[in-house]
Amino acid sequence: MEAAGSTKSGAVDGIFGRPYIDLEPYLDLSMLPELHEEICLGLTRVPVDYTGGSHRTLEIVPASRQDLAYADYGEVLRGLSPTELRLFESLAEGTERPSPTADPGLLYGEERELLLSRRQMLWLKFRHGVYFPWKVYFEFIPNRYWGDKQLTEGKDFTRVARSVFPKTVAFVKQLPFTTIGRCNLMGLEANDHGTVHRDGARAHGSPDHFITLCPAGNKTLFLWDEIAQQKSPVTSRAYWFNDNDYHGVEAAPFFRYSLRVDGQFQPDFLARLEPGRG
Repeated sequence: MEAAGSTKSGAVDGIFGRPYIDLEPYLDLSMLPELHEEICLGLTRVPVDYTGGSHRTLEIVPASRQDLAYADYGEVLRGLSPTELRLFESLAEGTERPSPTADPGLLYGEERELLLSRRQMLWLKFRHGVYFPWKVYFEFIPNRYWGDKQLTEGKDFTRVARSVFPKTVAFVKQLPFTTIGRCNLMGLEANDHGTVHRDGARAHGSPDHFITLCPAGNKTLFLWDEIAQQKSPVTSRAYWFNDNDYHGVEAAPFFRYSLRVDGQFQPDFLARLEPGRG
C-alpha cells in the first residue's frame, strides 16, 4: 500500500460512474463453493501471516477515521526505549540488521526496508496492543512492495499454493487477465474489522485492474466517503473497486476472507464493463 501524500478529496470516485463494479454477471462463479471448501481446508495446512497494523504511519487513513484506540506499530516502535528496541530487534529473522540512526517507525513493516518477523508481530500485539486487522494472510504470488503488483517478470504461484490450493490456482489462471502480478488471501478473525484506508491516493488516472473474490459471500467490504461521512456496502462475491477510494471491512462474529488478484484485464473484458458497451 502506498503512502498518501495527495490532495485527493476523500469522496468516492468509483469506476465508470459507479461506486464499484459487481463482476458476478461477467464471470462464471459456479466453482466458488468448491474453492471455498479447498481454501478452508488448505488454510489449516499453510503458515499464515499478519498484515495491516500501520495504516496511520503509512498516512492512508482518513482524518475522521483515525481509530486512535488502536495501536499502530509504527507509532509504537518510535516510542520504545533503547532496551525495548533491542529486544524487538532480537526477535527478527535472518541476518539483516537495521541502521542505528534509522527511524524505527519508518524502517520496519509493510512498504519498509525490513519486514516484521512473526515473532516481532506477536510481541507487538501481546506487549503493546498493536491491532493487526488481517491476521490470516497468505500470498499465492509473493510481492515485496505494493507497487510491484502489476509486474510479472520472475513471478509465479508458489509451490505451496499450487500443491495445497490447486483448484483455486487453476480458477485464478482462467480469469480475464492478460497478465497476473499478485494474488493473495486476506482473512479477518471473528469480531475484527478492517480499518478504513486507501491503497493509493492518485487524484487522477485509471484505477488499477484487479478482481476481489469472496467465495463465502460474507465479507462486508464498504467504501467510505470522507466528505459525506457515509458508507457504501459492497455485497457481491466478485467485484472491482477503485482502491484509491477509502474502504474498510465491517466486523462480524465469524471468520471472513477474500482473494484478491491483480494484473491487467483483457481488453474485451474491460470494454464489457464500460457503460454502453457491455
